[in-house]
Amino acid sequence: MAADSLLTNPDREELLSKAYAHAVAASAGYVTAAYELDREGIDMRIQAGGVMRPALELQLKATINLGDGGGHVRFQLRRRNYDLLRLEAQTPRLLVVLELPKNPDQWMEITADELVIRHRAYWMSLLGYDETTNQSSVTVHIPKQNRFDVAGLRSLMEQSRTGGIQ
Repeated sequence: MAADSLLTNPDREELLSKAYAHAVAASAGYVTAAYELDREGIDMRIQAGGVMRPALELQLKATINLGDGGGHVRFQLRRRNYDLLRLEAQTPRLLVVLELPKNPDQWMEITADELVIRHRAYWMSLLGYDETTNQSSVTVHIPKQNRFDVAGLRSLMEQSRTGGIQ
């Protein structure tokens, strides 16, 4: 990190998770909106056109410590976020976690030919998950097949359009 940096690594992680989600949505042809105040644990809304005008609301996270559990990854989610994401809402709410390399110098690279944000993001719906007695955080297990990329986002929008996220 540069000596004159105003951002901490957690600040940078948060902003990269937002940039990643914006880039995926833009590439899919959807619009995004950020909430000015965090009252509901939602960082971003993604809206599609067409029939029913489907939308998703996202809680965005990024980490260098995503645990590998075989067919899923493990993430420590704050209890408040867990509780907010498991509530029923008209617009589907998803947790999106961007996995970043351990070395911050590798998080993003810009060359004459490419803009690369490393590595990938995963999503999950916590709708209907059980209450927890944990006081500070809950370990969630996100299936590795739930990639938050352009194809994944388009599939999620279609699910939102037709009645819900599976």
